[in-house]
Amino acid sequence: MSEAGGGRGCGSAVPQRAPWNLVATTAALYLVMATSVWTAAAAPMSREEKQKLGNQVLEMFDHAYGNYMEHAYPADELMPLTCRGRVRGQEPSRGDVDDALGKFSLTLIDSLDTLVVLNKTKEFEDAVRKVLRDVNLDNDVVVSVFETNIRVLGGLLGGHSLAIMLKEKGEYMQWYNGELLQMAKQLGYKLLPAFNTTSGLPYPRINLKFGIRKPEARTGTETDTCTACAGTLILEFAALSRFTGATIFEEYARKALDFLWEKRQRSSNLVGVTINIHTGDWVRKDSGVGAGIDSYYEYLLKAYVLLGDDSFLERFNTHYDAIMRYISQPPLLLDVHIHKPMLNARTWMDALLAFFPGLQVLKGDIRPAIETHEMLYQVIKKHNFLPEAFTTDFRVHWAQHPLRPEFAESTYFLYKATGDPYYLEVGKTLIENLNKYARVPCGFAAMKDVRTGSHEDRMDSFFLAEMFKYLYLLFADKEDIIFDIEDYIFTTEAHLLPLWLSTTNQSTSKKNTTSEYIELDDSNFDWTCPNTQILFPNDPLYAQSIREPLKNVVDKSCPRGIIRVEESFRSGAKPPLRARDFMATNPEHLEILKKMGVSLIHLKDGRVQLVQHAIQAASSIDAEDGLRFMQEMIELSSQQQKEQQLPPRAVQVVSRPFFGRVVLTAGPAQFGLDLSKHKETRGFVASSKPYNGCSELTNPEAVVGKIALIQRGQCMFAEKARHIQNAGAIGGIVIDDNEGSSSDTAPLFQMAGDGKDTDDIKIPMLFLFSKEGSIILDALREYEEVEVLLSDKAKDRDPDMESEEQPFSDGDSENQSTEPLAPGSQEVDLADQESPEDSSLGSPPESPPAAAAGEAADEATDVSPSEQNSDPLENHEPTSLDGECTDLDNQLQEQSETEEDSNPNVSWGNKDQPIDSILADWSEDIEAFEMMEKDEL
Repeated sequence: MSEAGGGRGCGSAVPQRAPWNLVATTAALYLVMATSVWTAAAAPMSREEKQKLGNQVLEMFDHAYGNYMEHAYPADELMPLTCRGRVRGQEPSRGDVDDALGKFSLTLIDSLDTLVVLNKTKEFEDAVRKVLRDVNLDNDVVVSVFETNIRVLGGLLGGHSLAIMLKEKGEYMQWYNGELLQMAKQLGYKLLPAFNTTSGLPYPRINLKFGIRKPEARTGTETDTCTACAGTLILEFAALSRFTGATIFEEYARKALDFLWEKRQRSSNLVGVTINIHTGDWVRKDSGVGAGIDSYYEYLLKAYVLLGDDSFLERFNTHYDAIMRYISQPPLLLDVHIHKPMLNARTWMDALLAFFPGLQVLKGDIRPAIETHEMLYQVIKKHNFLPEAFTTDFRVHWAQHPLRPEFAESTYFLYKATGDPYYLEVGKTLIENLNKYARVPCGFAAMKDVRTGSHEDRMDSFFLAEMFKYLYLLFADKEDIIFDIEDYIFTTEAHLLPLWLSTTNQSTSKKNTTSEYIELDDSNFDWTCPNTQILFPNDPLYAQSIREPLKNVVDKSCPRGIIRVEESFRSGAKPPLRARDFMATNPEHLEILKKMGVSLIHLKDGRVQLVQHAIQAASSIDAEDGLRFMQEMIELSSQQQKEQQLPPRAVQVVSRPFFGRVVLTAGPAQFGLDLSKHKETRGFVASSKPYNGCSELTNPEAVVGKIALIQRGQCMFAEKARHIQNAGAIGGIVIDDNEGSSSDTAPLFQMAGDGKDTDDIKIPMLFLFSKEGSIILDALREYEEVEVLLSDKAKDRDPDMESEEQPFSDGDSENQSTEPLAPGSQEVDLADQESPEDSSLGSPPESPPAAAAGEAADEATDVSPSEQNSDPLENHEPTSLDGECTDLDNQLQEQSETEEDSNPNVSWGNKDQPIDSILADWSEDIEAFEMMEKDEL
């Protein structure tokens, strides 16, 4: 996210109207001085190898861009695992991440200038025509002002900048007449209502069609925004003003920057992460150079380069002095409190700070840039990618990696500044890792966990906008690029804006004269222009000497879960146990858990809880394997939240003597007939044989035209459904085999599919816990014929039929109710759920399901992602498994029987209990049921 020609951020001595005049001189200086570095520090990479790597980058871009155009366009982004487009509202919400999507073909717009940089001018011309023909910016969708600015507005401006360049060359784009600029102007006006605040800071979100605050807008109530969100507008908005002559855009962006500067903490000269857009109060008072603040600093320096306004440079230097004084702890960059800057705010760093070494190159401060970059590279060599966050001792804090380009960006600028071929080898490593671990048939997939190598079904637009641009430029010689890259500045999204804008349509906005600038030591400003004494000292091994002490700063052990697994296969050892393969009935798996410090606790309700104590592991390696196993189990559980949550259903006993008074809350299925969309299913119940429903029924004549009762366990839910459907059943009720389980004490869960296509299942399927299921079974034993209604909610009783019987009191009119699916509950039946490869772990679709049919492994986890702990020595993470393990239950049968004998509430399996007693026992739940009925279940 830095500026294109390394080291052009020259100081105030530079004529402010022509900062680009020094570009050629600076670049030439780099070239001359770098020659000595090459010869002494490392052998230069041959022209042939650089061309080979450059061509490899081109092929990788073609793979990503081609699959987006084939499988996703005109959607905003490609989902590379499922080979389809991600359309806002058609996929499960990912929260704030989706605010970048506006149904405006995001990836295509974000990739426009990348096509030109990679010398794909014909493809660029075709892409521009598609944008003009297909993209609509007037969609009724709420988007992030920040993301829309840097990706879409920046993409349109970058495309326009290179379109007019190509037109001037005379071969391509001869038809172009500023159409992209007109779209950019239209979008700019759509974003302006976001600035309608007393502070001038923009709202974080806006509706493209309805703006802010209108009822249709569904936004405008926010009070907070991040510093980067409000402070990363000046390049795009100023460029739009300079291109069009409409000064309003630059004025609004300047006002936002002025306000942030005024609100800095005066004693530390730092800014916080989050600010109230109305009052200017800091909401989050921690400060760093990563997420939430990063590009604010970047745009202060680049605004000076592009616009030539000294005030931006003064502000940047003031902040930079504070950063190096408080935040920089070489090679680390740690967040601090703005009011107590000597106090660290956290002990981990996020991946977005990887841009900072590149910004330091632009600043001219080369030594800390080399140090931080080398530290990050050592982390990458350990994990193959830079985790979203990692601790000060370089353990994984957040394991995701969405193919971020910031490290590649800094690598490019360090190479530009030093000419050290070491950075070419770094770039080569990035290429190899992307192809080896992230490449999939339909593009490149983000890493869900850098330790296990699992994928996520996403390929963000910035991957094409930035990653391939920086990697190609790293290996390209000047003659490989069809225009002079030194004539442009990179935005934070790597879009190209021409430096000649600094003298075009200059804004009449005046420098903020109300601010008092801090008098700094003159030595601070010595850094504003790169100088040979610092960048290239007499010792040609200077950069290498800085890197060398950092070679062992990160443990060089191989990345967990990928390299080690490969080596274990070669050595004959077994790979670590994966959560998706775990079966609680497998003695060998239980022994492995014990070795990893993971204990199984059997709960009274039949669930199995997993707890890890790393200090009980056989070795540190086993403890790490245990940590990864627990985190994988958490992922399997959290997948339940990502899937569409269905409300609970109702099983209502309508035959005499019940007449609808008994209503049992049932768990839904993610397959079969949807009772919320179709008429309820009514019929008599019959037990299937075999009772587990895991093979072809031997009593089809008993269940044909009826609702089959089947027991949970020993095979997949979908398999049970197919067997009773083939026997002629019109519906199915699965009854839990864990004696005493009840919706009174356990939240319901959804019955998931088997990882295969379940469209063949046409009948409704519902789930009852043991206590509720016993009511149906006891009634069937006593009355032989029991008719039930399967529906999305209880129906009114039949008064005519009820009048034939002795009426019950009003207090008995409604019956049982239990808690609906709790929003915070994450119970997942691992054997009965969809394949983790298809869902939480994100492997290719052809991967096998989590557990094969016939295996009794429907464990269920009840955990939260927030329970993850990256420190294996401090990890005590509980992971509950809803136990449907038939073999395990046999082991616990004696214990369960003892519990039932001692627990008077667990008596539902006693068929001698009269049905009237059962009905009376449910009367206490009338009030709860009425509440549930009011809420429509």
